[in-house]
Amino acid sequence: MATGAIAAAITTFIVLPSASEARVVGAALVAFAAGWAALARLTARYTNRPQRWARVPATALAASGALLAVVDPGEPVMSHLPWVWAPALAALGVWTGWRTRRDLPSRRARVVLYPVAAVMVAAGLGGLAQVAGGDPRTAAGPASGRLVDVGGYRLHLDCTGTGSPTVVLLNGLGETSPEWARIQPQVARSTRVCAYDRARQGWSDSSPNADNATTAAIDLHKLLAAAGETGPFVLAGHSSGGVHALTYTHLYPSQVAGVVLVDSASPNQVEVVSTFNGEYQVMRRVLAAAPTLFRFGVGHVLAAVATPDLPGNAGRQAATFADSPRGWTAMRAEQAELPTAFAQAQALTTLGSRPLAVLTAKANVDAKPGWATAQDQMAALSTNTRHTVADMDHVGFLHNPAGAAQTVTAIDDVVTAARTHGSVPTR
Repeated sequence: MATGAIAAAITTFIVLPSASEARVVGAALVAFAAGWAALARLTARYTNRPQRWARVPATALAASGALLAVVDPGEPVMSHLPWVWAPALAALGVWTGWRTRRDLPSRRARVVLYPVAAVMVAAGLGGLAQVAGGDPRTAAGPASGRLVDVGGYRLHLDCTGTGSPTVVLLNGLGETSPEWARIQPQVARSTRVCAYDRARQGWSDSSPNADNATTAAIDLHKLLAAAGETGPFVLAGHSSGGVHALTYTHLYPSQVAGVVLVDSASPNQVEVVSTFNGEYQVMRRVLAAAPTLFRFGVGHVLAAVATPDLPGNAGRQAATFADSPRGWTAMRAEQAELPTAFAQAQALTTLGSRPLAVLTAKANVDAKPGWATAQDQMAALSTNTRHTVADMDHVGFLHNPAGAAQTVTAIDDVVTAARTHGSVPTR
């Protein structure tokens, strides 16, 4: 059993962290199969009670793993496969428990295998519960706003309020439009404001394109044009959404009247933030397994205990998207493209005199060497700028009432400066 578990971990986190989900899962299943095969082989060779029944789970896991690795199905096949593998895994777990009880003479040996059988049953039942919950886009409830075709797939856009310039809210890595619920209504009091979801995020469709900053900017440009939303725009991006905002500004400079960077990632993050490369490699390996783990129903447990405190139904919607295989698949795809996205955003070298507000979380300044330098560099992109370091954590600028109020103030100040062609006020 240890052989199978260790081989599966090495395969997933070291050998194949960048492979498709199907191939990661396939390789892990073959590794677990090796553990069961070892049980059958070694007990036949070294004991007088051979456990030949262990060939059954070994064969089942090896065959299904090899098939997954060779066929390499993507979406939507991976999301529908639990209807097949989940009941089969639960049944195999029940059968394994029964054969363990019947054929293993040692109580200590049965104690080792009973938990394995129990995990198989629980994973199968969790997989059934997850797939029965349906697509998170349906489970989250009807989208506010609308879905707009941008050339073969649709993106979700929700615009409220009136006035100019229009504010566009850009999500960070793993975030969705409901997470602006504390901010969008407040900004809508003074101007028009639009929240949207990038491809694969929230209510938006998946896209065949790479999840980098240039692709996202082109998608956003098509989305705003198709929806009839006209500039000028103030772009407000949180986390990696700030990198997308800078890339959009580089590609469509005449459409951007101002920028708000809310504890934004930096185009120079790889070079300046010393902890980034290590964090990136660890996260890349964790995300290799995350979509599959959430196919076992883990998300239902997390959503029940860690729903964001947001107004109305927004917290539940955000958790429904985040704690789903689809949400983690999207996060994995976008995280893999972060170095490319940073390089693309470096093409913007100045905002000129466009109003710019930079909000920085003190928690990141304290925890990440180089974060403060990177934030200062972004604040220097404009000659009309304000940089505020707030006693807040990274997501606090969206979820925390006090942090959200600071984000609203920064957006309102940039909107006013863009509207009046004035300076961003000092606060």
